Amino acid sequence: MTHKRKVLIIDDEEDLVRLLATVLQKEGIEQIVTAGTAQEGLRQFHLHAPDLVLLDIMLPDGEGYEVCKEMRAVSNIPILFLSAKTEEIDKILGFAIGGDDYISKPFSPKEVAYRVKAQLRRASFGKGETAAAGHVLRAGPFQLDEDRAELLKNGRAIDLKPKELGLMKRFLQYPNKVMSKEQLYDTVWGEEFMGMDNTVMVHIRRLREKIEEQPSAPDYLVTVKGLGYKLVVKDE
Repeated sequence: MTHKRKVLIIDDEEDLVRLLATVLQKEGIEQIVTAGTAQEGLRQFHLHAPDLVLLDIMLPDGEGYEVCKEMRAVSNIPILFLSAKTEEIDKILGFAIGGDDYISKPFSPKEVAYRVKAQLRRASFGKGETAAAGHVLRAGPFQLDEDRAELLKNGRAIDLKPKELGLMKRFLQYPNKVMSKEQLYDTVWGEEFMGMDNTVMVHIRRLREKIEEQPSAPDYLVTVKGLGYKLVVKDE
């Protein structure tokens, strides 16, 4: 990383917070801000404007889901959930309200550090690329303005969430090319695909609901059985 990054850890387990802070600092993330409650976490968030948040779901004075919603109303920084809840529905809910990753306890602090660095690297790359080029991607009826984080279909704006924009960007970079779940997860989520969750599938379904006339019978974002997905377009 070319400049210092700031990470906010919101968790009421003091020993865990100290351990995470130590490991992250050893990995080169020098600025660590901590909080033990939802209210204090939001205060520190607004005070310090961190580059990434590690957020426990079960806090003494509320749920991390609600904290995430408040943060998402004003910021698109990476938010990584930490939770003892391991049910798939909890993970899906975390992603649905705007989380970028879901890490189940107990976990390896080094694994968390890896995921944090991957998310920061991806976020930094996106900002740098946008600032340098103001890049616009076009294919078929679609136009993605990276500078504005805006997707147009036949000139009509479509409201997409950050991960949906990331997927659409990848498809527009390689139209008519099959992209595997592993490739999409590595590029958009910034980490290695473990092959056990349906995160990509859930986000593909939501993306279809926004860009397709008939999401259940897509014309553009199609499934290639056994291989992955591709954006089918015919450029003028």
